[in-house]
Amino acid sequence: MPDPSDIPTCLAAIERAADSRQISSSAVKNLTAWLTQPAFESYRSALVDLIRRGQFAELDSLFWEVIPFGTGGRRGRMAALGTATINARTIAESAFGLAAYLRKVKGAPGGRAVVAYDTRHRSAEFGRITATTLVRSGLKVFLFDGSRATPELSFAVRHLGCDVGVMISASHNPPSDNGFKAYWSTGGQVLPPHDRGIVDCVATAGEIPTVDFRAAVADGSVALTGDEIDRAYIAEVVKLSLSNARGASAVFSPLHGVGESSAFRVLKAAGFEHVEVLESQRTLDGDFPNVPRQLPNPELPSALGPACQRAEACSADLVLATDPDADRLGVAVRSGNGRCLTLTGNQVGVLLLDYVLRKRREAGRLAADDFVCTTVVTTPMFRAVGESAGVRVVDNLLVGFKYIGRTIDELGPQNFLFGAEESLGYLAGDYCRDKDAAIAALYVMELASELKLQGRTLFDELDRLYSRHGYFAEGQRSFEVVGAEGRSLIAALLEALRDRPPTELAGVRLARLRDYRDRVVRLIPDKTLHAALSGDTGELLIVDSEEGPREYSFAVRPSGTEAKVKFYFFARAKTGANRDLATLKAETDAAFSQFQDAVMKWADERIQSARSSSKSAETS
Repeated sequence: MPDPSDIPTCLAAIERAADSRQISSSAVKNLTAWLTQPAFESYRSALVDLIRRGQFAELDSLFWEVIPFGTGGRRGRMAALGTATINARTIAESAFGLAAYLRKVKGAPGGRAVVAYDTRHRSAEFGRITATTLVRSGLKVFLFDGSRATPELSFAVRHLGCDVGVMISASHNPPSDNGFKAYWSTGGQVLPPHDRGIVDCVATAGEIPTVDFRAAVADGSVALTGDEIDRAYIAEVVKLSLSNARGASAVFSPLHGVGESSAFRVLKAAGFEHVEVLESQRTLDGDFPNVPRQLPNPELPSALGPACQRAEACSADLVLATDPDADRLGVAVRSGNGRCLTLTGNQVGVLLLDYVLRKRREAGRLAADDFVCTTVVTTPMFRAVGESAGVRVVDNLLVGFKYIGRTIDELGPQNFLFGAEESLGYLAGDYCRDKDAAIAALYVMELASELKLQGRTLFDELDRLYSRHGYFAEGQRSFEVVGAEGRSLIAALLEALRDRPPTELAGVRLARLRDYRDRVVRLIPDKTLHAALSGDTGELLIVDSEEGPREYSFAVRPSGTEAKVKFYFFARAKTGANRDLATLKAETDAAFSQFQDAVMKWADERIQSARSSSKSAETS
């Protein structure tokens, strides 16, 4: 432990660093707490050492914020310490806050919790910390005996009758990251007001009591579980099968994550005999060594590259890839020339939506009060396909599958048919309340098998849907941001769009601005109030073009899970009897690319302007 006389010296040093702009004021506040409060005494030697060596840039990156609850819980870079990182303290705080809030809601101590973790570095350690913290707070805890998929955790919350659940995972983030996903008794991730309530309880954490893990297992307060829940979960997914077709073949990659224990097992249990696991990406490894750039995100075509090479070599029909916690599914299709081409999450979503609706209609199990749901940044084609089948379409949900999970319970799970979001998330059935690569893999393989019998592929089926509903194209780009400066630049960009939206980009006249923070629609350019928006409030803006034969829109939002601001792009071109689909697609794609370039140029100019203004203010 450092000499207590060192603390005033350290406090003075960080104040001087703040005065010279080497460290942010928010970092000073958080560092002061860790240097002076008894709860953080074990970290003081490391902090004093960093301060003595003048490592203020590192200290700022560790303490510039208190890591928030975003769309997927708390997620970020791992480190030994710091309020802005995932570490033993921030994990324990999260578990403590969850338990304290549950006690406040119940009005009594006790309850049941289930904890799972994926294959990332320190995931098992963080799972044990979570379990022992919850036990010390009076909960009975079920802890999986090895790494499992996030949707199985959601299922386990419901299956075991738990009040809360926790998944230790950073989904598709780089190897440096980990996270804490909190689930409520429904099996869905926590939503307002629960998320705010948990955050408030986290803020009250001082000394966090715990228990010895081995002792907790020995006395039964932590119950290790696994096989029984695995079997029940697999059976529930397989029960949702809609077809007996099983002829498609695939190469499956878990991207070094847990997908083999969920999605692959579901396919085998459902009777698919021609699915091969890619050996080079099969091992459970938090470094994701054989994934290009070590980025295990199945949204990236490069992540599917090795599996595509194997599929081309063995003439498999498909490639299926799950992210490390197996809640997302990436899909590639071997085309007529033998090469694999990836499908986007939007494309897979509408293909599976149409498949579910068609099979339900054929079985006589489609009613007018049945519903499907998606988010506001998922393709508008979702509504076109759903409305054509005569079912209710809910597509005004904010980003995050937790909103789809909530909608299932609000409108009635007995009428829920299918949910999807553009980031490769899909769900059907009533067994869980989070996206699941397993049910998506089952339906992709069934649809591909039916099409194979007809000599057709998923791309052929997608063109059939375009011919019927119009051609829809989507795109996504982003700006990376870092720390407090990045957050201020994002805020400046959003305010520029809100206050001074562009009127025309790449020859496209822009007509409306949908502001989900203020829940209003305003006309461009005069900002006249046009309509109110229903639903939740969030930091999201969507700009729509004028109506016509070809329509465009783009959405802007700060990522809730990564250090970036995301742009989502949409285009729709109407088809007709005299329009050749291939020509229409090529013309729309070319104009759409120009539109995306123009939007990003406009945004970059605003960010550079905000950065210049900030630097001018610093030097004045």
